[in-house]
Amino acid sequence: MLLTPIEWEALLLSLKISVVAVSASLPLGIAMAWVLARKQFAGKAIVDGIIHLPLVLPPVVIGYLLLIVMGRRGAVGQWLYETFGVSFSFSWKGAALASAVVAFPLLVRAIRLSLELVDQRLEQAARTLGASSWRVFFTITLPLIMPGILSGLVLAFARSLGEFGATITFVSNIPGETQTIPLAMFAFIETPGAEQSVARLCVISIVIALLSLVGSEWLSRRMKRRMGIQ
Repeated sequence: MLLTPIEWEALLLSLKISVVAVSASLPLGIAMAWVLARKQFAGKAIVDGIIHLPLVLPPVVIGYLLLIVMGRRGAVGQWLYETFGVSFSFSWKGAALASAVVAFPLLVRAIRLSLELVDQRLEQAARTLGASSWRVFFTITLPLIMPGILSGLVLAFARSLGEFGATITFVSNIPGETQTIPLAMFAFIETPGAEQSVARLCVISIVIALLSLVGSEWLSRRMKRRMGIQ
């Protein structure tokens, strides 16, 4: 199955945006998962709800909110552009931001579930022996939740690859800059005689999504075996 230059461009751009999105959101995802799994505080349910809001909001709404906040004239976007010359509007960086936002709940949820399976007595024993909280986290907690982190990364990556509504609303559909696989398919569907391009990109999307789901399930089962859970 040979791809045209436009299809290759959309595929490579999708992979680039998805990798940047999940990589940039990973540290915050681990932090938020740890807070939700280990801390009790007033308003925790609200924080949990806000984090998972992108799962239930229409993607177009997310894109519009990003446009208002992070656009060139947005509350935050204008300051970033005037201070650092950074602009998310109509660029692949904006597409990565949109993908990160919609995929973030999946990343946090997978890591949080993994954290909740960790026996905290192991951490307490290490602290009793004089290990600092940071050392306990990096030497005990992090290795134990690594399968959950990998599973969350795979799910977030797959969700980023399939992002459409927030991306096209926030950064438009610009070939070579913001046109990912879903946006390229949308453009081809509106183009007479481009059915083969649509079919090829559709097959590629299905294969990548299926591999991601199988990989996530494999990592989840490995995590359970490692934790001694049947």
